Amino acid sequence: MNVLSVASEIYPLVKTGGLADVAGALPLALRQHGIRTRTLVPGYPAVMTAVKGLKPCLRFDDLLGHPATVLEGDHDGLDLLVLDAPALFDRPGGPYLGTDGQDHPDNWRRFAALSRAGADIALGKIEGWRPDLVHVHDWQTGLLPAYLRYAGRPAPPSLMTIHNIAFQGRYGVDIFPHLGLPPDAYDVEGIEYWGGVGYLKAGVQAAAAISTVSPTYAEEILTAEFGMGMEGVLASRAGDLHGIVNGIDADVWNPERDPLLKANYGAANLKNRGTNKRAVAERFGLEHDDGPLFCVVSRLTGQKGMDLLAECVGDLVAQGGRLAVLGSGEPWLEDAFHHAATRHPGRVAIITGYDEPLSHLMQAGSDAILIPSRFEPCGLTQLYGLRYGCVPVVTRTGGLNDTVIDANPAALAAKVATGISFGPTTADGLRRALRRTFRLYSDQKAWLGMQKQGMKSDVSWDKSAGVYAALYARLTTKGR
Repeated sequence: MNVLSVASEIYPLVKTGGLADVAGALPLALRQHGIRTRTLVPGYPAVMTAVKGLKPCLRFDDLLGHPATVLEGDHDGLDLLVLDAPALFDRPGGPYLGTDGQDHPDNWRRFAALSRAGADIALGKIEGWRPDLVHVHDWQTGLLPAYLRYAGRPAPPSLMTIHNIAFQGRYGVDIFPHLGLPPDAYDVEGIEYWGGVGYLKAGVQAAAAISTVSPTYAEEILTAEFGMGMEGVLASRAGDLHGIVNGIDADVWNPERDPLLKANYGAANLKNRGTNKRAVAERFGLEHDDGPLFCVVSRLTGQKGMDLLAECVGDLVAQGGRLAVLGSGEPWLEDAFHHAATRHPGRVAIITGYDEPLSHLMQAGSDAILIPSRFEPCGLTQLYGLRYGCVPVVTRTGGLNDTVIDANPAALAAKVATGISFGPTTADGLRRALRRTFRLYSDQKAWLGMQKQGMKSDVSWDKSAGVYAALYARLTTKGR
């Protein structure tokens, strides 16, 4: 089977979140199922610099107002198609934000162009290659299924994956005449959304099927609490909605061979984690003692529950814990953790920004990772934690609920517990979870059992890739 995947970011070339990890890892995992994936990505400067030997395979004289070329090449085992449109993608800043931290004002055009190019490729514009199915990711590619739907000719089926429904790509009706869609596409059954144009909504309406990144999140987004206004549209497609949990690259995230660690280890020699724990404490300027070392590797936002953690830092320190924070986000939350570090020198520290090597070391050296998210479509840091024996402390939501087995008395007795999960998502709920964590940590036999059980969890892409392969097969068979 040939699949065209279209994504606005892909690891290891450009990454702002879990979408990039999925776009980079899933095609590789699908190969064992006989599926060949070519991934179309924008030609950001980082992509154009990193991918060598690109060759043109499709040209556009006018792609939503600008010339563009699709280039083909390989990088780190990925079969790539790169949309080289300098007027749209060759600029400073990130994939979505400018150097001023604000959205690029023409994001609507940039990602409509990505979708339009993807649709043309799906319809056979690259000589000698046509996909059997198209897999699109998040709002940035949401128009692609709509372009196929209104193409007026046979098109391959499409699968729309929602990585985070909070980001929907909503724009004013004034952009519609520039999208190259027929007038009847602007309809409640098409791309019209609350009086404007909805990119994610367009994909949800037009795709043959919709998936999201965990079974619990698939249920949650059908409710007003988590659906972000799109629960009604999704409810009308509930029979076509699938929750498939993400995986991680088990070769990149392997404590037995990870070159970014001070000491490698496996479930049979967890004592070696102590070397990494000391290294984390030294990097963050924390005191050395026998108490638990907690870590955070996260965007510092309200969605991630970081305000709840900031409120509970004093409780964590009072019980003998230490906290290492790696992340950036809302300025007031960054300030809150800096103030906490000032109040609790040697017990709390923050490094602002993101550091991939340091994140590996933190998972390998911290005793527990705190993930008090208000909502979490899937989450990857808890999967890294399980893999590295860093016990996840999580809220009962989305993929956190699907991947962490709470250390309740029954789970402990059955020796299947892998972490601590809690609800409600409040500061008091987190405080209770912290108290449970300290009690469990004081029972080193129980704690060691949780670490080893977590490390035995299958957090790779193997199982989920099989689910995607089966879904692909159903969609392509149904379309015949």
